[in-house]
Amino acid sequence: MPVYEYQCQSCEHKFELMQSVNTRPEDTSCPRCNETKANRLMSSFASQIKGEHKTGFREMKAYDMYNDRMDRFSKLPPLMGGGRAMPTEANMGPPSDSGPGES
Repeated sequence: MPVYEYQCQSCEHKFELMQSVNTRPEDTSCPRCNETKANRLMSSFASQIKGEHKTGFREMKAYDMYNDRMDRFSKLPPLMGGGRAMPTEANMGPPSDSGPGES
């Protein structure tokens, strides 16, 4: 349950309460004067994120891997006229133990 900050309209007392999200501010009573005239205040909150559970961490990692691959592919010679052959069934098999030019 979240902690809410309130200020009483009658006695101006500021207080915090742990309440359900469904609790209406109008039904909240002041602990000092017991009046039900409390205003919910806007407040900041603190959070701590550790490890890979950061928002977007996996997406950032995926984009980094993608950009790294694209950078590596851009350094390859072109398929046509650059000494690289278009993949075919003959040259797609597992590498053989013989060196280049040997049969």
